[in-house]
Amino acid sequence: MELIIPVINFSSVYPEIIVALFALMVLMLQAFAPAYSKYFGYVSLVGVLAAAFFVLYAPSSFDLRSVAYSFNDLWVVDNYGRFFKLIILLGTGLTLLVSISYAPNEGIQHGEYFSLILFATIGMMIMASGVDLIVIFLGLELMSLSLYALCGITRNRMISNESALKYFLLGSFATGFLLYGIALLYGSTGTTNLGKLSEIILKSGLQGHIEILGMALLVIGFGFKIAAVPFHMWTPDVYQGAPSPITAFMSAGPKAAAFSAFVRIFATALPSLQNEWIILIWILAVLTMTVGNIIALVQTNIKRMLAYSSIAHTGYVLVAFLAAGELGTTSILYYMLAYTLMNIGAFAIISVMGGKGEGKVNIDDFSGFGYSHPVAAVAMSLFLFSLAGIPPTAGFMGKFYIFSAAIQEGYLILAIIGVINSVISVYYYLRVTVVMYMKEPAPILTTEPATAIIFSPALIIAILISAYGVLRMGIFPSDYITMAKQSFFALL
Repeated sequence: MELIIPVINFSSVYPEIIVALFALMVLMLQAFAPAYSKYFGYVSLVGVLAAAFFVLYAPSSFDLRSVAYSFNDLWVVDNYGRFFKLIILLGTGLTLLVSISYAPNEGIQHGEYFSLILFATIGMMIMASGVDLIVIFLGLELMSLSLYALCGITRNRMISNESALKYFLLGSFATGFLLYGIALLYGSTGTTNLGKLSEIILKSGLQGHIEILGMALLVIGFGFKIAAVPFHMWTPDVYQGAPSPITAFMSAGPKAAAFSAFVRIFATALPSLQNEWIILIWILAVLTMTVGNIIALVQTNIKRMLAYSSIAHTGYVLVAFLAAGELGTTSILYYMLAYTLMNIGAFAIISVMGGKGEGKVNIDDFSGFGYSHPVAAVAMSLFLFSLAGIPPTAGFMGKFYIFSAAIQEGYLILAIIGVINSVISVYYYLRVTVVMYMKEPAPILTTEPATAIIFSPALIIAILISAYGVLRMGIFPSDYITMAKQSFFALL
């Protein structure tokens, strides 16, 4: 048997190599120069910026409009992967900016904290460019293992330890479903390559029970990662217990990475099974939107409220996934970018408002915030308005494109259900704004002096970038839509 040596093109993985080098560098700094721990966040941020530069301007033969495969067709460099990698790196960069002030305050200013964030980022980037089920699975596991540790990084908080354990146990269980689905598809077709899977299933007419079961198990596995109902059970507890910057990180980057792989697999490898998975995704979209919004109405903890909000937003993206086509896929890309900005922006303010140990994360704790910190309250209101889909924000334009795509593809009832759910969500988002501006601060019942809320320069930069992006994408969306359309054509 002839041994086939794959052609290795390192230029196709420059961004991932850079992030890995900086992740290792931070670990080495922790070991040999712990006195400089206050600079770990900045070193990690430099690595993210360098990786983003290479995503856009890699010194290789790859043209930005081309699609280039490497590593024996296990890896692809295309506009679709680039767009998602930029979303992932944006989410990582904003998380690092928030963490620069948060980490020392919570006593987690360690190299492993920032290194784990970077390793999780590598896993997400692998998921965005992988065109083989095994490669995507490896990226997903690297991301997941890093997140399990990050959720419990504040070891002195019992709720954080509980969230990490719950996430680990349920995540491992969901991974089993995903791996079993991959095994069934491989056993049926003899390949895990997405392109070859599609060809074999289509030419051989393999659309029987094994392929459908494998597809269903993939939906379960990815449904857990994107927090779709009924695979969402972990989300509220994990979002509440994890440190706020990590909660922001989990709600943006991993969700974008999971959707990037989810869409690529079903659009590239399983289009011939579309009649089977359309009904399943339709039901999941309705359940996810409705359950997420209804339960969010009664939440008193703002992190749990945003957790159920995150579930509802997954439902909106599933609507765009169903619509598929140019407008549907474009709206997924646009919405994931908008969601990253508005969600991390909101959690950035929560991270500083919660105080040491995050003891003030109830909605009532924001009473009078509009008067004590007017600029931060305006930014928080902007992020909440965008999450609710109120113009002229990025969230409004994202939902407009999603529902337009659904109507264009004939999913009128689904679009109506989505609009109704979006209206429902306005209540719990505006409730926070009402508390900030129309309620007086609760009286301090202790003799200890109140801890001042200090916005560090890095945190202010993160909030400003998020706010600018939310407004820029809402008022001038055409540039981002054009970029998203170019990314869609890479899937064809």
